[in-house]
Amino acid sequence: MTTPNALEYVKDLGSFVAASPSSFHAAAEVARRLEAAGFSGQAEADAWDAAPGGHYIVRDGAVIAWYVPAGATATTGFHILGSHTDSPGFKLKPKPTTGREGWLQAGVEVYGGPLLNSWLDRELILSGRLVTDDGAEHLVRTGPLLRFPQLAIHLDRAVNDGLALDKQQHMHPVWGLGNPSEADLLAVLAADAGVDPARIDGYDIVTTIAQEPEVFGANGEFLASPRLDNLSSVHASLAALIAHARRLSGTGNDDGARHIAVMAAFDHEEVGSASRSGASGPFLQDVLERIVDAAGGGVQERARSYAASVCVSADAGHAVHPNYPERHDPANRPVLGGGPLLKINANQRYTTDAVGAGLWARLCAAADVPYQEFVSNNVMPCGSTIGPLTATRLGIRTVDVGIALLSMHSAREMCAVEDPLRLSRVAEGFFAA
Repeated sequence: MTTPNALEYVKDLGSFVAASPSSFHAAAEVARRLEAAGFSGQAEADAWDAAPGGHYIVRDGAVIAWYVPAGATATTGFHILGSHTDSPGFKLKPKPTTGREGWLQAGVEVYGGPLLNSWLDRELILSGRLVTDDGAEHLVRTGPLLRFPQLAIHLDRAVNDGLALDKQQHMHPVWGLGNPSEADLLAVLAADAGVDPARIDGYDIVTTIAQEPEVFGANGEFLASPRLDNLSSVHASLAALIAHARRLSGTGNDDGARHIAVMAAFDHEEVGSASRSGASGPFLQDVLERIVDAAGGGVQERARSYAASVCVSADAGHAVHPNYPERHDPANRPVLGGGPLLKINANQRYTTDAVGAGLWARLCAAADVPYQEFVSNNVMPCGSTIGPLTATRLGIRTVDVGIALLSMHSAREMCAVEDPLRLSRVAEGFFAA
């Protein structure tokens, strides 16, 4: 049975997803909500604000926020909740206006590992950022604009025996009728952003589906939405950090807090995280070092702080698929609605160890939230997360978790309505621990 609190929470999650069609929009929406909650923005080129309270910093499509309690010192540890803002899909290529046979099409490149067939016959939007010749960045999102039309069954009678999609030949969406030499897709984007198309010098533009998140099921127990991998974790960490900050500031005395709470939402996880805004880059390390430095610490204090720190890497995982049960581990069978996952892999594709597992068990017990263990079938390759990258780069103990999904990497994924709130409740307890 869907509880009212969980339903209210996923409606807000749906609003967050709708406001976040690209990683840049997600970072902007996180910043907007943090500002509304009293957090202060930090520019990287400015002197560091060491004042107690909430702060955040945006780097391209990534955002890191933290709350410094009044009693924090240079050796105070960090409780970090990591996630990522990007999702698999398609990214606009240079010279994007293409077409043939009277159609206008868009030149796109596959981003990450999307389920290609799930993008067929859906109305899509374009969103991201435009950079003009003065160096200014402009967020942009269109209305429903594109579609990958599937070939009719009359022209491919064997399609239901196995659909094969060539990423170059078949994955060019249509967006209009006409001659591509007389059209300009960038002009459409420029009009939506209110800029002169002749002034566009660069762009990072991706696709997402136009259909908004929706609750469904016999008892309203499911949520269908784009980008649950991994905006479900970004939203959970954001909601938990804001609740944590309100609780501490509301007491009028937050110097009893033992840790600095941090949310770190990285970009480019779906393509390996190797960027200035990805988990393999220096972003989180830069922020943590500057927090320690602003408190008067050096190398020794930073090492002590890291030794007292923990990172929870939150990324979506797999529920057992009822039509493909053999693809899952025979003993560990996570289900939608069974609570967030503790993700485990012997080869450290997930970073969870016994100490991390114990921490997660205690956090869930304290929050009165059930949890499930996830491990891959031995013959199925295991994905990975930002967890191993963060642990390797910083040496901070890390544990991998996330809500269970079906249709992961689809244009429209699904989860249980109850699970996102549960993840956020445990995250809030983690920040307060």
